[in-house]
Amino acid sequence: MTVAADDLEALLDRASSGVALDGLRIDETDDGYNLEAGENRWPGLDEAALGRALESSDEYVTNWRYWQETVGGEGTARRAFLRWCERAPLADAEDQADAKATVDAPLAVPERYDALRDGIDREWGQLSITARFVDIDDPDGERVYDLWHVDDADSDLADLEVYDEPRAAREIATHDDDGRYRPLKTAPTLPAGWAFTGLSGDDLVDAVGFFYPATIANWHRERQGALDVDHWLETAERQTGIYDVIDELPREAVEWMTEACCVDSQCLRRREWEYEDGDELDADGGDGPFPCREPCSLVIAAARKWAILESEEERTYELELTTSELNQLEELVDAVAEGRVDEIREADVNDGANRYRARYLRAKRFGEEGLEATKVDD
Repeated sequence: MTVAADDLEALLDRASSGVALDGLRIDETDDGYNLEAGENRWPGLDEAALGRALESSDEYVTNWRYWQETVGGEGTARRAFLRWCERAPLADAEDQADAKATVDAPLAVPERYDALRDGIDREWGQLSITARFVDIDDPDGERVYDLWHVDDADSDLADLEVYDEPRAAREIATHDDDGRYRPLKTAPTLPAGWAFTGLSGDDLVDAVGFFYPATIANWHRERQGALDVDHWLETAERQTGIYDVIDELPREAVEWMTEACCVDSQCLRRREWEYEDGDELDADGGDGPFPCREPCSLVIAAARKWAILESEEERTYELELTTSELNQLEELVDAVAEGRVDEIREADVNDGANRYRARYLRAKRFGEEGLEATKVDD
């Protein structure tokens, strides 16, 4: 491969102010050009010698062209995300130091080019992203991106619905596999069976944004140390109208709420907000790559109901149950809470949440007005 004339011209134009990216460095001095490409060094080159040296460093040159000429947008969330997709070094030095100790450590250009020939896979929530060269046999540095559900990563494209328009992601993300509306786009209920292939970098970022709105921007802000986090108490206190009551939710109830709503099994965002600044909640915030900077609208709506329920006085009730029936009530609550009711077979009467078991318990213990329990205290 030879370095294109316009690539050399573009690099020469920028040499006076310095070129530095991914191991490629060009500086103009009184003695000519100094070139670095990985571990190789060429000092004091004239333009002709610089061109010859760059031809032997074509991977560094085409990598520079892709990021500086095709992608551009230095310092933007879009550029940072695309670099993350192929495990290119990012700008934050502290972040890079942390990454070196992980399997996601940044790759130098030669290793990255080898990997891009086969495709570099990354996961973003339930999305599987593959960064690859447009032309694997004769790569000129241009990348494209494939996107699909993590459950379909090993599927044949012929078995999937293939799209090329990013806006289609919005429609895909609207309902789950059972056709139910998904009010929370970061819930782990994204349907499978689709793929986007050969996307440009801009189209990939747009598609991811339709699947998971604002996640790239918040991820980037967090990496820059600029994520503005609104904790529970300050969020609750600024609510008005019908949601004005949520700041009355007791602190222990906020713990129960985050355990119910803000864990990986319910939401793929990593909760960064706490009860208030300096007062952390015990519930696990999750392990997702993108952060949650404030209680979402779904949590706010649910909190209103819990605030009303928590205002009720507790009373003691007496209820006659066998040990098995008590265990069955626990199994029923657990099955609903974990969303596994539809997985229980009708013939599996050994499961306490089995439909026939539940109907039998209702026939035996529930009267016309509901559960037959006697209030002990007034």
